[in-house]
Amino acid sequence: MVAAHPKQPVVAVGHCVPGAALWRNRWSQLTFASLATVMLANMQYGWTLFVNPMHDANHWNRASIQVAFTILIFVNTWLAPFEGWLVDRYGPRPVVVAGGVFAALSWVMNSHAQSLQALYVSAVLGGLALGCVFGTCMGTALKWFPDRRGLAAGAIAAGYGLGAAVTTVPLSMTIRASGYHHAFFEFGLIQGIAILALGLFLLKPAVHAEAIVPRASIYRGPELSPSQTIRTGVFWLTYLVYLLIAFGGMVMTAQLGPIARDFGLENGTIVIFGMTAPLLTLALSVDNFANGITRPIAGLLSDVIGRENMMLLMFSLEAVALLGMAVLGRNPYGFLGFAALTFLFWGEIFVIFPAICGDSFGIKNAAANNGLLYTAKGASALAVPLASMLVAATGTWNSVLLTASFCSLLAGLMARFLLAPMRRRMRV
Repeated sequence: MVAAHPKQPVVAVGHCVPGAALWRNRWSQLTFASLATVMLANMQYGWTLFVNPMHDANHWNRASIQVAFTILIFVNTWLAPFEGWLVDRYGPRPVVVAGGVFAALSWVMNSHAQSLQALYVSAVLGGLALGCVFGTCMGTALKWFPDRRGLAAGAIAAGYGLGAAVTTVPLSMTIRASGYHHAFFEFGLIQGIAILALGLFLLKPAVHAEAIVPRASIYRGPELSPSQTIRTGVFWLTYLVYLLIAFGGMVMTAQLGPIARDFGLENGTIVIFGMTAPLLTLALSVDNFANGITRPIAGLLSDVIGRENMMLLMFSLEAVALLGMAVLGRNPYGFLGFAALTFLFWGEIFVIFPAICGDSFGIKNAAANNGLLYTAKGASALAVPLASMLVAATGTWNSVLLTASFCSLLAGLMARFLLAPMRRRMRV
């Protein structure tokens, strides 16, 4: 049994302690963790709604504003290994509670920011919130469900995507009606308090991985510590694949609002089923829904057909979606459709990579090892301000979108034909 901190209760995986409350079983714990990520989602996926209003109100250039997004993702990902170590040692409760506090502070600070420097400081706090909540909930879910890693990771990642889908319309309406300062303040407090409350219910499971046999399609690797993990070729090849596929989605996540403006679509409307709706708001709602719903489905399917087969399929389709955005994105219906497809075929990376990490390096140190791999997302965030500078220099988004399409296809081919055989050699 994994050693537990005396202040953090431990519950056996898949069971309830006799007489214990229902909320202590693994399905309840997965629900609490998923809801926490729902409340966190706007910090990343709602960001694009604020970029143009901040640019218009403060006359900051968009590349400088997007530096804050890069800081947010960098802090989120590069501190994830340390946060994962804290979770493996002390359990999820104190880390998620701290994340709720950071989430509230970050957006409240954004609501009062009068300079780019203040925006950047707030981004550091936001990055801490993302890492403390998302990384913790993902690593803990992998421990509660060593037999269904894809499904568990999919539930956590779905919360992260669907949370933004549910709140995009009210967030956009608040920005339009009361200004972006008020939206940051109001939603920051609501999100932070909810995360803190949910974090109080989270428990550290005792994992009996040896008693649960995974499907034949899932490779079971050795139990490795973080220091051992980073010395394997499998880790670094997986990291490179993660970098390649994360690039396009990170640009689309942060830059969809600016892309719509440059395509002449920011204030446009679209008629769907006889109803007229603002194009950008509708696109964001549909995109975040697609981004969320693909995660549990992809996770479940990857448990059946294998991780690399799923990666080849989804990453190839992602390449087609990005290509379609470059070619047809200036048409309102093309913009809506290909943006949705981009997020539909990209969102599963936040399921597949944690699952493949647990398969390859074990579950005892799942939070810390996944934190190491998650830093690839931070490295890919460098593409966000670079994309802004490239567009400013060339006057077009095509070079960015076509490069992202190529990288997505390359990632799928590398996963299936290089990573799969390398992981088979690690199998225990």
